[in-house]
Amino acid sequence: MRQLEEARLLRRYKRFLADVELPSGEQITVHCPNTGSMKNCVEAGAKVWLSKSDNPKRKHAYTWELIRTTRGHTIGINTGKANKLVEDAVRSSFIPGLDGYADIRREVAYGNEGSRIDLLLKEGREPDSYVEVKSVTLLEEPFSRGVGYFPDAVSERGAKHLRELRAMVDNGARGVLFFCVQHTGVQEVRPADHVDPGYGQLLREVVEAGVEVLAWKVRLTPSGFRLWREVPVCLP
Repeated sequence: MRQLEEARLLRRYKRFLADVELPSGEQITVHCPNTGSMKNCVEAGAKVWLSKSDNPKRKHAYTWELIRTTRGHTIGINTGKANKLVEDAVRSSFIPGLDGYADIRREVAYGNEGSRIDLLLKEGREPDSYVEVKSVTLLEEPFSRGVGYFPDAVSERGAKHLRELRAMVDNGARGVLFFCVQHTGVQEVRPADHVDPGYGQLLREVVEAGVEVLAWKVRLTPSGFRLWREVPVCLP
């Protein structure tokens, strides 16, 4: 990964766009690769880091990757990074319980609701594992407690994925929900019942039915990201 370029956030808007100011003083529009609310992540004037694409067909050459809040937390806002980070960790046998699979596939169609699983792990360990990856960036007050939540907005898509994982477990496979924590202040993950109570209730139901839940933090620096260490998941 190339070294990221520093800028200052001016505003985020239309979900996929943000305006930033470069060190030269030039103001540009960049791509914001996050479909969520980004609650507690967006601070006008905060330091951000951008990646730059060499693709001449792109309307916006820069992509917003990181932000550092006034609380001193660094947050990875590119939700698309989460899948690749987890895949790399699985391929290198870094995650206990998800190692030993010889066949690792991405974006495989499955289930009864038109879904695609982020990672399908086959061969070498039984049974097959269906791994759904979710990026966690929501830290709520009091921030010093380090409690991260998912989702940060009502998520019917997230609920659909939980139902699909449960169906795989019912059919004899493993279903794994993997929370990829892209926030340096988060020390544990909980369902965001205050944001989407239906998701929280369904998550508890599918866990009771055998779906596994893991949460791992990402080490975030302008020179690169990698999966780092496991953090607890609390389902009170």
